[in-house]
This record gives sequence, structure tokens and C-alpha cells, in this order.
Amino acid sequence: MSAIAIRAEELTKEYIIGGHGGGYRTLRETVMDSLRGVAMAPARLLGRGRSKANAQEIFHALRDVSFSVPQGEVVGVIGRNGAGKSTLLKVLSRITEPSSGSAEIHGRVGSLLEVGTGFHPELTGRENIFLNGAILGMRRADIQRQFDAIVTFSEVEKFVDTPVKFYSSGMYLRLAFAVAAHLDPEILLVDEVLAVGDLAFQKKCLGKMGDVAREGRTVMFVSHNMGAVRALCTRGLVLDKGRVVEEGAIGKAIETYYRLAADAERQNQEPSQRTGFSSVQLVSHPGATIDQGDEFELATTMNLEEEVVGFTMLCLMEDMHQRAILHVRKESTEIRSGSWSGRHQIRLKLPALWLEPGLYMIHFKVLLWGNVKRARHLSEFFHLDVGGASSGWGAALTPRNEWQFQAE
Repeated sequence: MSAIAIRAEELTKEYIIGGHGGGYRTLRETVMDSLRGVAMAPARLLGRGRSKANAQEIFHALRDVSFSVPQGEVVGVIGRNGAGKSTLLKVLSRITEPSSGSAEIHGRVGSLLEVGTGFHPELTGRENIFLNGAILGMRRADIQRQFDAIVTFSEVEKFVDTPVKFYSSGMYLRLAFAVAAHLDPEILLVDEVLAVGDLAFQKKCLGKMGDVAREGRTVMFVSHNMGAVRALCTRGLVLDKGRVVEEGAIGKAIETYYRLAADAERQNQEPSQRTGFSSVQLVSHPGATIDQGDEFELATTMNLEEEVVGFTMLCLMEDMHQRAILHVRKESTEIRSGSWSGRHQIRLKLPALWLEPGLYMIHFKVLLWGNVKRARHLSEFFHLDVGGASSGWGAALTPRNEWQFQAE
């Protein structure tokens, strides 16, 4: 059995929202508060005058989070915005202390939690590299041995002796990631490194994290890029409202994440927005995950509350950037002639689309013909998770293809 690199036991992190903090106060504020206290004394004696400004609310960024990560495992930490992912990594990095619970870290930790975390703006890139290495407990000779690789990876050779306060955000990120990944950490904690930077740099980051993992070091990777998470990670940890709701194989974790996203979207919809259909289901596969080379089949039920003379049925697919990916349609006259009413089962079989790995939203739309109260009905979105090999260039489709070259 592998040794444990990270173990968390009932980690809880609380923040106080509202109320007055204990920061610096001016003499005027102190005197005015004293006078206000004297003026409000009779009201307080009568039980009145409690200030709403002093009301405080406890926000739980983490709630009783427990998990363990064996040495050499790559874990994706996923969840919706505000789920507690970044807070968890900050606790593990010792940037912030938990309100209760404990975390054991067995090994030297390198972390990249925000652009330029740990950098001193007045120091040059060279000086910050040595400073970060010293913080990690490395000897100067070991840092010097990795120095050229760090500078080459970060592509800041011309500016390595310039104070980092003059760096762009992209330069900051490249150098920060290079330092975190190259200074031989036994545990690497990375938070949304792919949120900044061009596609070429993102591919370099993924490649380097893959190298770190293959060397037997432990990685915890926070990202909303499910294609990158699937390609890099073997296990997933899903957080929702500060709690662990799934821990296990990465495919199952991603499916749970998508289900939570779909549930949240469904709760935010007004009942009148999407009617006339039952929920959309992927009937050809278990769960909501397919491989990019798979054929797949969708099913739903259409309910026509009043008789119509015909309709146009549409199936629409979008990616997470709301780009239209697929638009297929069927006219009722292509099925049969005559009026339509009541409930009808609908199944749609699609060929392998060779989509770029990631999340796609699918829904059905029916346009009703004739004089009817509602001219169209929309189904709820179905979130389709597509796995496979990413091209890394941002295209929606990556079809299999065959090239031929012949000299003339």
C-alpha cells in the first residue's frame, strides 16, 4: 500500500461576514463611538437600539472535509465557483489556518495558488527564484542546478534581472509555475493555472504536470477545464458548498460535478421557461459520459397539451462558451401527415462527432404550427461529458482524418 502524502481530517474553515472588524481606528471614530454609546444607553436599557451593522454571519468555506491522497497520485479538485477548492489548497499550503480539524502533509510542498504568489515585487526574477527555493528548504546549489530549466520554461530570459513588478500577468504566471514545478517539490498544489496564458503555455503546463506525476510525485490540481482534469488526473475530489460530495475515479467525479451544475441551473430557471418535455436522457451510455469517438443516443418525451397541425423538432448542442456546435431538425410531415396531440416518445441517434473533450449542453426545441397559445416548447439542458484526447488548439471538433502527400 502506498504511503500517504496528504491526509485531511474534518477540516473546517469559517469566515465572519458583516460586523465591524478590529482594524485601525481614528481618534474621531473612537470619540464619536463613545458619544454614540452614551446617547444610546437609555435605549439599550429598554432593550432597543441594537445595530444591524454589528450583526455577524458565519460563512463555512470548508465543512468537515476529510480525505487522503497516496504518494504519487494525481487528484483533480473540482466544483462550482465558491465550493471551497481554493480555500482547501490554501489550508494545505499553510497560507491560512483551519478553524478546526487537521491536515498532515508528508513531503516538501510547491504551490501555485495565484499569479505571483510568494514573489516579492521589488526583487528580480532571478532573486525570486532563489527566494522561493530557500522557502522550500532547498540548498543554493540545488536551485542553481535547476535555474536554467526554470528560465527556459518560463520564457523570460530577457527579463530575468528585471524586478517582477514590471512583469505582465502572463510573465508572472509563467515564472511562478516554472519555479513551483522545477524546484523538486514532492507535492505540487496547483490552482487554476490554465485560467491565464495562451494555449501553447497551457499545453506546456499540462505536460510538465504530467512529467511531475510520472516521476512519482503527488499533484492536487484545481481547474474548471474538465478536459485537462480528465487527461491529467486519476482520481477526483468534488466539493460543493464546502463539503466533499464525491471522492473516487476521475470519470465518476466529473459526472458528479456536471450533475451538480445541471441541478443548480435547473433551480435558477423559471418554471415557464422550459416546458413541454420530460428530462433529456443519454440512453446509449450509463451516466452522462461518452468518448469522443462514440455514437450516442438521446431520448425525451414531448407533451402537446393542445392539438396542432404540425411542428418542427430541433436538437441543439452548445459548448460551455455558448458556441453552436450542432443543429439538427425534423419536420412532422416527414414522419406522418395529420394533426398531433398528447405525449410522444422521441429518440435521436447521432454518429461519432469527434468533439473536443469537455462539457456540452444539449436541448430539444419544438416549433408548433397553427394558432396555438404557446408557439414553442423547450426542454431542459442535458450536460454531455465528452472524454478523449484534446487537440489543445481550442477547436470544437477533432475528426479522424487521413492525409496524403504525393510529389509531382
